[in-house]
Amino acid sequence: MADSPLLPRVNALMQHPARESLYQELHARPFPVIASPVRVSHLALLVDDQQREQDYHHLCQLCARYGVHPPTPEENSYTQKLGELEVRWERHLEFVTYTFIRPGRQGLPFSQQALALLPADWLEKIPGLLVVALHLEVLSPEDSLLDRETLASCFEGQRLVSGRLMEGAATLWSAFRLHGDACGRILLHNHGLNDNQTGRLILRVLELETYRLMALLGARPSRELAPVLRQLDQRLAHIIAQLSEAEGLEEERQLLRQLTSMAAEIERYSADTLSRFSATQAYYQLVMRRLEELKERQSGPNFTLSAFFSRRLTPVAHTCSSISERLQDLASRIERAGDLIRTRVDLKLEEQNRRLLASMNRRSRLQLRMQETVEGLSIAAISYYGISLLRYVFGAMEPLGVPLNKDIATAVAVPIVISGVWWITHRIKRFIVEASDPDREH
Repeated sequence: MADSPLLPRVNALMQHPARESLYQELHARPFPVIASPVRVSHLALLVDDQQREQDYHHLCQLCARYGVHPPTPEENSYTQKLGELEVRWERHLEFVTYTFIRPGRQGLPFSQQALALLPADWLEKIPGLLVVALHLEVLSPEDSLLDRETLASCFEGQRLVSGRLMEGAATLWSAFRLHGDACGRILLHNHGLNDNQTGRLILRVLELETYRLMALLGARPSRELAPVLRQLDQRLAHIIAQLSEAEGLEEERQLLRQLTSMAAEIERYSADTLSRFSATQAYYQLVMRRLEELKERQSGPNFTLSAFFSRRLTPVAHTCSSISERLQDLASRIERAGDLIRTRVDLKLEEQNRRLLASMNRRSRLQLRMQETVEGLSIAAISYYGISLLRYVFGAMEPLGVPLNKDIATAVAVPIVISGVWWITHRIKRFIVEASDPDREH
């Protein structure tokens, strides 16, 4: 391979910066190889961006205590031996997980947990909000089956759900509840799985419990939002009923303000819950997929894991989906009602503008008539004064010996003066109109 003529040519090509990570992505979270019996403790914590960075440094502190190499800041999964204990650390989109694996078993199940080997001060200071805390133990094929009394003692007398997994090669028991140590418990009995199969089974069961609880994070906001949406629905129906009775423009504007306030509420609720409800649907699909991968076999009349999860988890996923759809439906209905009110307001404003323009037209016509009347009176008054002046002039010509009849001259001057005054007045008017027209080309 080193002498291949193609190698220098490939290396000479410009490499994508993520090319190496693309090859490593499929191997980022390998299945563990775990021998039975074994004790496992699993933690999952919700973290924000700041806590995500703190969590990485907290893990590095644990590695420093045991003198092992920590992960690089770019790694999203890490596996390391810490003495008798093995730690698996993984970073997900909104949470991180710690899985501590302790080989062997002593005494009854859950009597000696893997977390007991960790430094207490380090364990208590893991950043984030704890969601999953689970102890899982696997019995080997050589271990005898546990009777009812022993199982009841292991799970503090809580009602159990069991399932035959991997086509009957393993049996699972769990109450899927918190116990006295504030942790959940799952017991697996390996009937014939090898170490590779056991590791895959443990990982799938841990993921099943993690995704189950992550999916249930959407249950509380959906329950809290349901009555709020009912109230908003009733308010919207009341506003629409008022809209059919509203006549005044101010009433419709008040209804529009109420709709705008409701739309802002809906957008706020959508922003607060959209990511959570979307995550619930994604986690629910992962839970259903993990159940399929467990290859559960029906064992008599017992309640199977698939039936248990379908009955308890599916309603939560459907409720979140329903609430999300109701939010979108309410937003659409509010938008349509707002458009209707805005249309009515625009039509009434247009009607008001039409009436105002009609009133302005009437006033303009009245003003024009008054202007024409005043213009006629002005022509008559100016002509009267002009003729009066000419009459004085004609009267002064007789003593000067000018043979002119004052009355005849005045009569002849009347139409000439009136025509001249009318022509001069209209010329002035035309000049003023042309000077006041901005669109007229000069």
